[in-house]
This record gives sequence, C-alpha cells and structure tokens, in this order.
Amino acid sequence: MKKEKTDKTNKFIDIIKKKWIINSTYTIVLVLAIIATFIAITVITQKLQLTPIDFTEDKIFTLTEESKEQIKNIENQINIYFIGYSEEDAVLDLARQYEKANKNISVETADATSRPDLAQKYGIETGSTGIILESGKQSKVLASSDLYTYDYTTYESINIAEEKLTASIKAVSIEELPKVYFLNGYSTFSLNNGMQYLNMYLQNEINKVETLDILTQGKVPEDCDTLIITSPESDFDDITTNAIIDYINKGGNILWLNSAMARSIELPNINKILTVYGINPFEVGVVRETDSSKIISNQPNIIMPEIQYADVTNKIYNSEGIIFINATKINVVDDTKLGELNVTKTDLITTSENAYFRKDFTITSDKAQTEEKQESILLGGKFEKTIGETTSTLIIYGENNFISDYPLTKNSQTPIIVYRNNKDLVLNSISYLTNREEDITVKKSTGSITYIPTELEHKIITIIIFGLPILIIIVGIVVWQLRRRKK
Repeated sequence: MKKEKTDKTNKFIDIIKKKWIINSTYTIVLVLAIIATFIAITVITQKLQLTPIDFTEDKIFTLTEESKEQIKNIENQINIYFIGYSEEDAVLDLARQYEKANKNISVETADATSRPDLAQKYGIETGSTGIILESGKQSKVLASSDLYTYDYTTYESINIAEEKLTASIKAVSIEELPKVYFLNGYSTFSLNNGMQYLNMYLQNEINKVETLDILTQGKVPEDCDTLIITSPESDFDDITTNAIIDYINKGGNILWLNSAMARSIELPNINKILTVYGINPFEVGVVRETDSSKIISNQPNIIMPEIQYADVTNKIYNSEGIIFINATKINVVDDTKLGELNVTKTDLITTSENAYFRKDFTITSDKAQTEEKQESILLGGKFEKTIGETTSTLIIYGENNFISDYPLTKNSQTPIIVYRNNKDLVLNSISYLTNREEDITVKKSTGSITYIPTELEHKIITIIIFGLPILIIIVGIVVWQLRRRKK
C-alpha cells in the first residue's frame, strides 16, 4: 500500500517535471524569438534609416517641409561629418533626414582617430565633438554649442539645430555669400546695442554681416548687397550722404528702419536721400490704433498692423502677424510724382482704417481728436527706383523697436523680436534685397525641448505601454486553454 502510494507520488512529480520542462522550453523559445525579432527590427530600421518618432512640442528633431524645400535643388555634393557623435544622437537623426531630401547630401559619423585628416584640418581635438560641412572649396564647422542658445528670460535651453544645419548647408553650397552692412555712427541701435538678438539670428542666415563707417572708408563698399540704416538720430554728413546716393545710383539696395520721432530734428541730408524714392520727411508723432482687435495690452501705440500680400511678405501673409510699438507713418509723394521719379511703390505693412497719427503728446485721451484723421496709414513699403538700366530697391519700415532686444511691456522680459513673426519680417526683407528669396522662415528657435504629445501620439504611447502587454497576456491565456482542451 505504501509502495503504491509512493509510485503515484513519483508519477505525479514526473508529470509536473515534464510539463514544467515543456512550458519552460516554450517560454525560453518565446523569449528568444522576441529578442531575435527585436534585434532584426533594430537592424532593419538602422539600415533603412527610418525617421524616429518626434514627441517634442516644436518637432525639434523632425525636418520641416521648408528646410526640405530649401535644399532640394542643391546640385553640388555636400559631405557632413559628425565628429565624436554616437549613432543614437538625436541631432544625427535629424541630419540623416537631409540625405533623404537630397541625394547630393551625405552624412557620416567619424572621430579624431578614424579621420585624423579632418580633425587636424579643422582643429577638432580628440574627445571633443563637432560638425564639419564640406562642398568643394567651401566648408563650415559647427560646435555642439552652436546648435543651442539660451533664453535668459525663461532660463531655458533653445534648440536651433535645424536652423543652423539648413543655413550651413546652403552656405557651403554657394560660392560667394551676400554681404550685408549696417551703417554705423548715427543711431543708438546697432548689432551690439539693442539688436543683439537680431545679430544672433543673422549669424544663422546665409550672409556676411559687418558694420560700416562711411567716414572711414569714404564710400559704400563694392561688395555691399544690402545697406541697413537704423533710426538715425542725427543728420548724415555730406560724405555719407554722397556715398549713399552714389550707391543708389549704382543699383544698391537699402533696408531702412525708422522709429517714431519725439522731437523735431533738422535732417536735410537724410531727407535728400529719402526724396530719391519719393518719400517725404518723417514727422514728429506716433501711430495709434482705435480698433481694439489691433491693440496689444490695451495700449493704442502697441499695435498689430495688417500685412499686405507682396513678394516680400507672402510667406508671413497668413501668419499670426507682427507687433509694432511706437511706429511712425511713412509719407509718400503722389503717384504722379512717383512716376516722374521712376519709382514704383508696393505697400507691405499698413494699419487699419481706424488708426490715427498723434503729434501732440500732451493729449492723454486714447480717442482720436478732431484734428487727428482716422485712416489707413502706411508703416512699411517697397520702393523700386529705375536708374537707366539698373534698379535700386528700398524697403522701409516706420519702426525699429519691433526687431530690438527691448521688452514689449514693462512687465515683460521677453525681447519684442521673438514675438509672432517680427524676426521673419526683417529676415525675409533682407533675403529679398540680397536676392535670396528662398531662405528658411519657419525657425525652431523659440521653443525649448518639451514632451507634449499630440492626441494621436498619446494614444500610440498608451497602446504600447498598456495595450501590448495586456494583448500578450490574453494570447497566452488563449493558447494555454487550447492546449489544455486538446489534452
């Protein structure tokens, strides 16, 4: 009896062991199959260089359609070397997308050991990282720090990787970069004072930017593609005036930014230059709005003007708009006089029909007074003057603060240039004047890297995290029940 009981016990143990071994074998095989599948998918993904899913709010690591448009017609070979970067780096993933957009662009990783020639030529030390772009004789080196900037008002790191890469690709793809000069000596505005953010943005564009002291050089340099004049606070001397007029007569282009005037100043030489394009002298006063939908912070002098559709503004025509603060109106001669001057005018920026120009600053009321006519006021325009067989183009805005480092309001710390499309308006204007109408305008320079998935992305994540394990469990239970029934 005891022996029989022992035999049954041993038989039961044998069955348990047998089932355990079988189930363990199935489990091991299943685990190995999952691991093999994962490895296979990883290898295939790397070979196909599939674009990774980008969950950042501003799609920092997804190449925009505009960048693709910028580089699609590049015909010369461009090699991009990521020195010291790992294959998993997000910036490298972004760069791989340029390869797909244009077959003439190649991206590869290297280090100072495998490519000592590159490291030595461009001064990249062992252990450091850098990005080298080469095309023929043109080259450009980007440090990792160049791909980010810092917002001292929000204390956030700002990713500008795509802006830098797209601009650098275009920079090495052309033989000679356009030259932009900022007139120096007549304004408190300069690239180092009041417009440092603009200076930063311009460094990301495909331009060579310099300041110009005409009194020192005696003329506008021959290689000047665009001369930028910012809010003169004193009149030009005769040397500067004659040099600028000579530049105009040779077909030179000018971007003129002029803030509102708070006091009367005699500017005969400046007015002499403006008259060439049919523009009358600026008046003391400031533009104010009465249309509540065009006013910011209930301040009638901080306005959202209307963007007119034109070749200069077409890329921001249907955008969120721009913000002008303390603008002045641009006074233009009549059409007959413009015709006599061989000047064609195109409106770029205007106010609503309810705006007015205030000359008397002692008036405290926000309402337009009897003598203050409510009308649409010109705040920005393009003036093309034909001189013999050449044409000189002036783009002028009755505002300078909109691209400055100054805050929008007293309670704000954010520079006004980063609001809405302010920087794009000035950068597109410069691009137009330097005959580069295809520069990138949608820039990822105003958002930090944050994880804010869309509704669809959120559903996908939820399914991966919760749905997939539940599905595996259900499948396991079903398989177990089927096997049990067969037995």
